[in-house]
Amino acid sequence: MLAEWEPQSAVQLTWPHKDTDWAPILPEITAVYGEMKREIESRETVVVVDDIPHNDTWARDHGFITVEENGQLILLDFKFNGWGEKYAAELDNDINRQLYEQQLVKGIYESHLDFVLEGGSIESDGKGTIFTTTCCLMAPHRNQPLTQQEIEQQLKEWLGAERIVWINHGSLIGDDTDGHIDTLVRIAPNDTLLYIGADDEHPDLLLMEQELQQLRTIDGHPYRLLRLPMPRPIYDDGERLPATYANYLVINGAVLVPTYNQPDLDQEAISTIGKAFPDREIIGIDCRAVIRQHGSLHCCTMQYY
Repeated sequence: MLAEWEPQSAVQLTWPHKDTDWAPILPEITAVYGEMKREIESRETVVVVDDIPHNDTWARDHGFITVEENGQLILLDFKFNGWGEKYAAELDNDINRQLYEQQLVKGIYESHLDFVLEGGSIESDGKGTIFTTTCCLMAPHRNQPLTQQEIEQQLKEWLGAERIVWINHGSLIGDDTDGHIDTLVRIAPNDTLLYIGADDEHPDLLLMEQELQQLRTIDGHPYRLLRLPMPRPIYDDGERLPATYANYLVINGAVLVPTYNQPDLDQEAISTIGKAFPDREIIGIDCRAVIRQHGSLHCCTMQYY
C-alpha cells in the first residue's frame, strides 16, 4: 500500500447535499469543502462526487484504497457498512464502481466487497508496514467471525504488507468509527509517528503513547515520535466532539491541517506537523463545522496516485 506522501494524481471529495446529515449546516460545511477544494486543485486534480447518489460524504471510508503491484496501480474496492452498520451506506458502496466506469480514477479495479475495510482504519509507510487499531477492525458487525489472525493475513495479502502493527489503546470521545487510526496515530516519512496526546478525559491515550514508545521499525529501530496536542473540548448540544489534529491530509507540496479556532494549539499542531513534513507548505483549515458530524479533514478525502 502506497504512503500518502507519494506523488498523487487526484484527491476525491464527496460533496455534501441537502439529503445528507449536513442539511442543518449546509452553507457552513460547503464553505469548508470549498476551501479544501481550492487548496487541493491548486496542486492536483480534484474528483468531486456530486451527481453520483451518496448517503454521506466520508470519502476516506468509502473510497478506493490504492496499492501498487508490478508497476501497476490496483484500486481495491472494499465494503463500507457505515462503521459497523451504524448508518446507511448502500449508495456510498456504489460510488467506486461509478467512478471507475466513468474513468475518473486511474488503475485496475479489484472487488473486495465481501470484506469491510475503511480507509481511515489503516495507515501505510509505503515500505511494508500497516498500522491499524484493534478496537476498530475487531469491532462488531464488520468481519465476524474472522479472527484477528485471519484478518491480518488478508490485509497482508491484499495490501502487500510485510507486517501489521495493531494499536491496542486509544479512541476519541464522540468518535463513530470505533477508533480509526487516522484520528490517533499517523505515519510520516523517515520512520516518524505523529500521535495525539492525552487529556483528562482520554487517559487511554497515555497507554497508547507507551505502546508507541515500545514499537520498532521493520529494521528494528525506534520510531521518531512527535506528540500533537489534544484540542480543548468542543461541544455540540452537550456532546463532546472528536476534534483531532492527527486527521490531516498530505497532498502534493502541502499538508492540510484541521484547526479549531484555538490559536495556540492550532499553531502548535501546525508547527509539529511541519517538523514531519519540512519540504511541504502546512496549511490550516477551520474544521469546526466538520467535527459536528464526528469526522475531520482527512475523513472527507481520498487520494489517488
